[in-house]
Amino acid sequence: MSQSAVEKFVDLIIQSDSPYSDVDRIYVTNLIFRLIGDGFGEPTTQTVAVDLANELVDLAIAHGKIEDSITNREILEDQLMDLITPIPSTLNHLFWNLYQQSPDKATDYFYRMSQENDYIKTRAIAKNISYETKTDYGNLEITINLSKPEKDPKAIAAAGRAKSTSYPVGPLAIENEGYLGRLGYPARSNHRVIRMMINGEPWGFQYSPYAYFGEHAIFLNQKHVPMSIDQRTFENLIDIIKQFPHYFVGSNADLPIVGGSLLAQDHYQGGRHTFPMMKAKIDRSVDLGVDGLEAGIVKWPMATIRLLSKDANKVINAATKIADTWLNYSDESVDIRAYTDGTRHHTVTPIARMNGDQFEMDVVLRDNQTSDKYPDGIFHPHQDVQHIKKENIGLIEVMGRAILPARLKTEMKEVQKYVLGEDNQIADYHKPWADELKQRDHFTKNNVETVIDEEVGKVFGRVLEDAGVYKWDDKGQAAFDRFIEQLK
Repeated sequence: MSQSAVEKFVDLIIQSDSPYSDVDRIYVTNLIFRLIGDGFGEPTTQTVAVDLANELVDLAIAHGKIEDSITNREILEDQLMDLITPIPSTLNHLFWNLYQQSPDKATDYFYRMSQENDYIKTRAIAKNISYETKTDYGNLEITINLSKPEKDPKAIAAAGRAKSTSYPVGPLAIENEGYLGRLGYPARSNHRVIRMMINGEPWGFQYSPYAYFGEHAIFLNQKHVPMSIDQRTFENLIDIIKQFPHYFVGSNADLPIVGGSLLAQDHYQGGRHTFPMMKAKIDRSVDLGVDGLEAGIVKWPMATIRLLSKDANKVINAATKIADTWLNYSDESVDIRAYTDGTRHHTVTPIARMNGDQFEMDVVLRDNQTSDKYPDGIFHPHQDVQHIKKENIGLIEVMGRAILPARLKTEMKEVQKYVLGEDNQIADYHKPWADELKQRDHFTKNNVETVIDEEVGKVFGRVLEDAGVYKWDDKGQAAFDRFIEQLK
């Protein structure tokens, strides 16, 4: 016998880890009717939760429960998906019980649940364009981000009239768990956070709804404190990989230009992905004078020191010494200045992971100075590559995965037409680059897409080189060696 979307969705709720059982069937049905209005609707062939939820949202619009807008749809869909999601106490109980079997089993469960309840937007993520490009530093990963939802014009207009609120304090605040959402602020009814202790303090562990890589996790401080990089940061990163040895974890830098976009909330990112940086080899070993600690300069466009030891404390202490020394280090010969007019410019981007039975940490040196020649940043994508990438180079890109803007999907099609001599609407800011490509490459209809993709990847390689404080030439590497001498 065929069933309606309401009946099928009730079945899924009862079969899930939600608090409801078969005796609650009538009650759960009425919960749904509260949200969408009374009426089962027509029989459906859909079986997947998110597809059924979409049909229920359509019923709600037909019943006059909500107006048809992107914001209203998202809020109601997440309310419905919340019904098939364990409440936080149940989820945490299930997670930590599975953790006793293995950390992998616990994260596998949480990740799968976060996909099945559509908190992780797997269908939107699948729209992203992704490929690799060969460079002197290995294969870089190029992604064009098409997954973020489009702006709702009605929401933008209404948000300007809405009363401002400071709750939740930001998108990474733990108070987002179960938050209904509002105009201009995402729906989070089906969002869940694992509670955990990191280095003796209460933190949360969640996944990113628009993941940039496999099992893209976020670890967030339950206190609302800004990002900072110091010894405690390195201790925290090591503690996380002790608890989740199958994940890497890293921190964005804590300064504008070289940091991420959410400096106001202390947090880290991690997950199950091997980034190009992690595959990069050591160019030359360095002796930091610590027995049982290996260290070396990584062959990578951004100045990176790799630390490796079975003793976690040796890695933490070495990373702390690098960060503290870099904080006050200047070398005018290569435009490196720790302070100008009392303003700090130096910090690091650290990334930790297990390498067999050893703790491994990459410490990337960062400098956020600006100048008349480089107003956006001396160690930031320079103007000639900003037609491809002009945003901050944060943790993910430091590791060799480009997150490029959605505009490039259509803009590169026009570049392809331009280099083939066809009618086009190429953006003016792409023309100097495209003209250079026409001089250098031979384009045909068969190869144009592949060649343009490769050239975009090469530009990203240049972006990382621009962000590197020590360039891969004799002058730059000699300067890097002078800094290493300060660590001994």
